[in-house]
Amino acid sequence: MKNSLQEPALRIAPSILSADFARLADQVAEVESAGADLLHLDVMDGHFVPNLTFGPVIVKRLRKHSKLFFDAHLMITDPRKYAEPFIKAGANHITFHIETVEHPDELVDHLHSLGVSAGVSLNPTTPVSTIEPILPKIDMVLVMSVWPGFGGQAFIPDVLDKVRELKTRLQPSQRLEIDGGIDSDTVVSATEAGADTIVAGSAVFGEPDPGAALQRLRAVAVPVYEEHRG
Repeated sequence: MKNSLQEPALRIAPSILSADFARLADQVAEVESAGADLLHLDVMDGHFVPNLTFGPVIVKRLRKHSKLFFDAHLMITDPRKYAEPFIKAGANHITFHIETVEHPDELVDHLHSLGVSAGVSLNPTTPVSTIEPILPKIDMVLVMSVWPGFGGQAFIPDVLDKVRELKTRLQPSQRLEIDGGIDSDTVVSATEAGADTIVAGSAVFGEPDPGAALQRLRAVAVPVYEEHRG
């Protein structure tokens, strides 16, 4: 399994939030064979966000069918409590929301001690200043370009200022991810602003051929990334 967080290249991370769970393994296999870099796992608890998705058991079952890097986004009120079960189930990376954690530096250290990379997510109106103390030690920052909870929402363009700011603050080894409302149009704006890891749900799994949809999205985003790289 490749650790895509370490690669200096644009990454596409299909989100299974928009997949057909009745054929989840097959749909993941389609995007994996089409060149997906990561698989984004949107975990929601019905408390921090107004929706419920899945727990570690789904990740454990899916892990048997895929060699992709599992990018677990914990949209839950107690990420420290549930991080280890998701890691044991097969997650390679854990992203938590800064809005839910009182001592994020301790959580980042804990995740690293469990052998995974650590990311922190910002809701659309949460400023970069909230993650200032942990910027040097995190592996990825995830900027939400919709309010978390449901797929298929419209992209919030105001968050691009936050992406641009983070682009100037992060080291080359740190990733800048964006999630929400990504399609063939908004992926251009997001990549121009500095995002290098693109989460796409409906734009991939909402299409008749998810593998082909992923490849079309990459074909649009890669030239933009190459033009603005560095």
